[in-house]
Amino acid sequence: MKKMLITFGVTMVFSVCLNRAFAQETATATATATIVTPIAITKTADMNFGNVAVQSTTGGTVVLPPSATPTRTTTSGVTLPATVGTVTAAAFDVTGEDGYTYSITLPSSVTITSNSNSMTVNAFTSSPSGTGTLTSGAQTLYVGATLVVGAAQAAGTYVSTTPFNVTVNYN
Repeated sequence: MKKMLITFGVTMVFSVCLNRAFAQETATATATATIVTPIAITKTADMNFGNVAVQSTTGGTVVLPPSATPTRTTTSGVTLPATVGTVTAAAFDVTGEDGYTYSITLPSSVTITSNSNSMTVNAFTSSPSGTGTLTSGAQTLYVGATLVVGAAQAAGTYVSTTPFNVTVNYN
């Protein structure tokens, strides 16, 4: 019996020491997520360089700035006739979470064609440039570019066979 009491006593002391040496505490936390208004982009106007004339021996470019009322400029053998035609930068409505910023990704180039003739549109620019900010959850994004016109470019209405992409993404 004495041996059993000693064993029981040693076991109790060992158990108490273990409980003190390996004491645990527990805390709790909650998980939260906020879904924000998705960013969206909607085209409101297509890009149109308007009427353009070119010399038979020298090509050039037409630069269309990204604005609501773009003023075109030309280089080399390209001129702008008095009959302007329709001139518009591409325009997009960007919507999403108020106060958020977003990045803008533009194409590198696009080909426009008329029958078997083609021209390149490149050097895309935007306003805002690179990054936009949604004020009251919206912003208008304008996209301009440069039209490369070859010498003696054939007359016709040139249109891209596939639309070009403008991508916006929350920062």
